[in-house]
Amino acid sequence: MGGHVVVTTADGNDYASLRRRAVPREERYLLGKTMRKRTPRSALGEWRTENDRPNVLASIKESHMGRIDSLVPVRVGRMVASPYGFLRGSAIVMAHDLAALPATGIRPVICGDAHLGNFGFYASPERDLVLDLNDFDEAHPGGWEWDVRRLTASIWIAGRQNSATEEECASAVESCVAMYRKHIRWLAGQPLLTRSFERLDRDRLQTTASDTSLRHEIERSARRARRRVSDRALPRFTEQDAGGRRIVTEPPLITRLDTAEADSLAVGLDEYLATLPSHWRRVLSGYTLVDVAHKVVGVGSVGLRAYVALCEGSSPDDVVFLQLKQARRSVVAPFVHGESAWHDHQGRRVVEYQQALQTVSDPLLGWTTVDGRQYYVRQFRNMKGAIAIDHLTPAALTDYAGICGRLLAKGHARTSGASMIAGYVGGSDKLEVALRRFARAYADQTEIDHGLMVDAVRRGELPCEPID
Repeated sequence: MGGHVVVTTADGNDYASLRRRAVPREERYLLGKTMRKRTPRSALGEWRTENDRPNVLASIKESHMGRIDSLVPVRVGRMVASPYGFLRGSAIVMAHDLAALPATGIRPVICGDAHLGNFGFYASPERDLVLDLNDFDEAHPGGWEWDVRRLTASIWIAGRQNSATEEECASAVESCVAMYRKHIRWLAGQPLLTRSFERLDRDRLQTTASDTSLRHEIERSARRARRRVSDRALPRFTEQDAGGRRIVTEPPLITRLDTAEADSLAVGLDEYLATLPSHWRRVLSGYTLVDVAHKVVGVGSVGLRAYVALCEGSSPDDVVFLQLKQARRSVVAPFVHGESAWHDHQGRRVVEYQQALQTVSDPLLGWTTVDGRQYYVRQFRNMKGAIAIDHLTPAALTDYAGICGRLLAKGHARTSGASMIAGYVGGSDKLEVALRRFARAYADQTEIDHGLMVDAVRRGELPCEPID
């Protein structure tokens, strides 16, 4: 945090000290301002394809290594469905691209995959419905520009997908960047604890949204999210047989495990309990694991191991669903510290950086290892929901893009570098102008890359199974 000293050790772990005074906020702000000389704000608008840009299809095939072979066609099908689907599944491609672009060198903890679809609703520990970043598989210390560029590109691509004009896409991007810039400047002037408590719950979100259609979409999405809890999932996801309650299979998206794999997961879940705070460990220990199944999730995650575990409490209707998701090294990591590993457990990395970026997080977040693979664990049905991007009018997209920019600024400001970022971005609209230029150019590039993947599927070079 900006107000005390944090030391990063060789293994990537941080420890704090209250015995040394941090650099004053005013000096950090001025340091950020001087960074404009080395990296002008206009430089953040650059997009260029280098001669040594990695082959897109080769990068995607590389990302398929270690995934379940039978699910790769499902992942490909979700990526070729649209340029936006391609962007969601091609974080590894954008990682190579962004690493070659101008940057300030300010490195807070970033989401690493900050596209429009990775913001959504979930329940706070107090069961309030909040909106925030909600996917952290790629979270890692890195350039703040990385997140802003990926988010703005996704806005332009989503706008085109919704038949918005280029000027309407530009307005949405400008709204996002302006809100990011203004909010991080405001947060940089606040006490550290104030930054840490900043959050956007459903009630505040309704007053923040100015577009009527967006307010209606927020209300609709919030109602759906509130219904997404474990006990309501019982009729849909489970059935009763002679052996008790079981998760319903829907091959290839939900499949049963063999006995050995199920036993390994049960052991892993017991070990996961040790990573929880004592109170939540005690609460969850009152439940019994009754079934577990493999469940395909997302776009970028398809093919990685992901499981749903059904746990039953003291009565048949007292249940909790847990989700285990395989965690691999962030696509950001090689461009921050090369091939050396900062994190000895990738599941722990995901959990700790999620807690750093979110104001409030799932209290059941933890991690474990099963058969040599690392996982993070969370609640599966925890009022999770998202704004339906494909339903947004251009005006609603502009409004929502600003909300996402605000949330991204809040996440960055919770970790480190807020004063330097604030000094760099300044009070003018130069950042908006630059990112508008980048977002449009990268949207063009994404459409080209998506076309290459579609052609590869047509040639039979990539297996494809359009499930959805």
